Amino acid sequence: MLPMLVGGALSVLGGALGAAWYVSTRVSPVPRRTYLDEYTFTPWELGVPYEVVGFQSADGLRLSGWWLPQEQPRGVVICCHGHGGAKDEMLGIGSACWRAGFAVLLFDFRGRGESDPWPQTLISREVDDLRAALAFARARAPQARVGVVGFSMGAAVSLLTAAAAPDIAAVVADSSFTAGRDVVAHGVRSVLRMPPELLVLAADELVHRRHGYRFSMARPIDAVPRIAPRPLLIIHGTADTIVPVEHARRLYAAAGEPRELWLVEGAGHCGAYFADRPAYCRRVTEFFHQYLGSLE
Repeated sequence: MLPMLVGGALSVLGGALGAAWYVSTRVSPVPRRTYLDEYTFTPWELGVPYEVVGFQSADGLRLSGWWLPQEQPRGVVICCHGHGGAKDEMLGIGSACWRAGFAVLLFDFRGRGESDPWPQTLISREVDDLRAALAFARARAPQARVGVVGFSMGAAVSLLTAAAAPDIAAVVADSSFTAGRDVVAHGVRSVLRMPPELLVLAADELVHRRHGYRFSMARPIDAVPRIAPRPLLIIHGTADTIVPVEHARRLYAAAGEPRELWLVEGAGHCGAYFADRPAYCRRVTEFFHQYLGSLE
């Protein structure tokens, strides 16, 4: 009987460790590039002039971007893509902001797109990347006020960075999560169909040992109050199954004024843009016009 119990316990332990390893690799996957990574749209397809640019992160990585110039910009908008994405995913809202008179910077976080390879993290090093993008934008348009728009992880990065960077004048956060632990726990419940607590702890420890950071330390919910009195627009789809809409409500409740909450009925994760593209672009550009520049 004892060998059977020991064997059963070891099987359960092995399964739990395997599940924790799986979660850790989803949080911080190793970048794998193929020739398809080169087959992306650029601003050229949209008839938008652009410059291929590069700048360095604080730890020396080269980050790749597209600069959409304006001779006399109403402001600068930096666009931040999601966890597994790249800068081309931001062409829709980026080109809309450019057509509204803003200079725009779209860039790849480390380990994505054309930026230098690096194990992807969940917010940790990406905050440093946005700081580098902010420094680049300030150098290119030193007189302009800077706003940031981010989707999913990029939205969470925007909140964390803006809380500590007073030269970010306005933030649009689409489909952000409240905390790394919260979103990973929801994924464990949804995908693995098991209680998340111990598995999240184990995955957090594995990520720490492999990559030197803890996703449990990423907490936009704690940072968002420090953005005020700068304006914040929070966008979320009510049918989001990856980051439940309750995250948006909690972020909004924690934020100071001025703040706006736009919930798009029936939209999934980062789906508000696709639910009504003209309305989305109009809402975001009007927000930036109000707080970065004039409508005149």
